[in-house]
Amino acid sequence: MQYQDIDTIVAKNDGELSAAEAHGMAAGMLCVNDRTELRFWLQELLKDADDISDEDRSLLEDLFEDIKNLLAGDEFAFELLLPDDDFPLNEQVEALRKWCQGFLFGLGSTSSTTDSTPNWSEEIREVVKDIAEITKLDSDAEDDEAENDFMEITEYLRAAVIFLRTELNSADNRTVH
Repeated sequence: MQYQDIDTIVAKNDGELSAAEAHGMAAGMLCVNDRTELRFWLQELLKDADDISDEDRSLLEDLFEDIKNLLAGDEFAFELLLPDDDFPLNEQVEALRKWCQGFLFGLGSTSSTTDSTPNWSEEIREVVKDIAEITKLDSDAEDDEAENDFMEITEYLRAAVIFLRTELNSADNRTVH
């Protein structure tokens, strides 16, 4: 699935979000509860959208199912939906920041609302704190070191998402949406 295609759909239906945020939101929701329903994600994603075309809805549905399947798979094939390497590094970093914001929103919107502080282990809290810190990245750096840092952070996030999905989908942490 191409970043630009999803970004166009999301921007057309809610100009405040990006494809990265939409992907992060779905991943966050599915990390907390792998039974999160598509309609819940679409409701959160398209709050201000009056009408979405069947073609656009179908692409978003495919994206959600793809995320769900990759997170559930054993091959560690999950990837963040970010702009390709053809894009300037500052745009890639900005998308990474937005992905993390969407992910944190997805975690929060799917976590139990009965307790203001979810009953998460220290390891889970540390990973979530790390992801929150990534939202503060400076997107102005444009050298080889910044590019390497970007790649390392992206790999860390992939591993963090798989870890969170495994830990948060235990029976005592699950909520149904």
